[in-house]
Amino acid sequence: MDKKLKISIIGGTGKEGRGLAYRWLKAGYTVKIGSRKKEKALQAVDELLILLGNEYKDLLAGDLNEKAVASCDVAVLTIPYAFHAEILNSMKPYLKGKYLLDVSVPLVPPKVSMVHIPEKGSAALEAQSILGEDVKVISAFQNISFELLLSDKNIECDVMVCGLDKESRSIGLQLVKDAGLRGWDAGPLENSIVPEGLTSILIRINKQFGIHDAGVRITGVNKENH
Repeated sequence: MDKKLKISIIGGTGKEGRGLAYRWLKAGYTVKIGSRKKEKALQAVDELLILLGNEYKDLLAGDLNEKAVASCDVAVLTIPYAFHAEILNSMKPYLKGKYLLDVSVPLVPPKVSMVHIPEKGSAALEAQSILGEDVKVISAFQNISFELLLSDKNIECDVMVCGLDKESRSIGLQLVKDAGLRGWDAGPLENSIVPEGLTSILIRINKQFGIHDAGVRITGVNKENH
């Protein structure tokens, strides 16, 4: 990717959205935080600038979801699954011709440590079904905790990237790399059921051991070949 894509985060006021924004801003991306309420988006911007410093203020802005998405190349969806279909249907006109990186996990409270499979097979497949062929959906980052993203630590977790086509997955992999993580091409969107489902298992492990950052890593592959 010769030119850094413009990123807008739908529901970016949440912890996961701010964590990803933090990582991409440090990599030099232009990021807009979107929200259904502009004041919440602006508050998230202020909180991020406290962490990052004012030298990043020209790269970061906040606005309503619709306006944020209208000016981006890649929209990133970081909202609770309960609002997944509703938000996608409302944002469909603004997402036309863009990439959507869906970080959503189909968790159904209170049983969040139990895997839930949506009717379409996964949240990412649901997103693609709602948005249609005018939007290319990428699935990634489901297994990375916001605590890790909002730190400057090296993250010892890998990211599975699924996408509608190889081009989409390539963009997802670059965004993973620029966030400071190691990504793997995990194939078509149909495979997104696996990383999405793993989140519930990781939540269960976190509860068992009283931690917040259990993750997954691919082993057995020579790093020089990756």
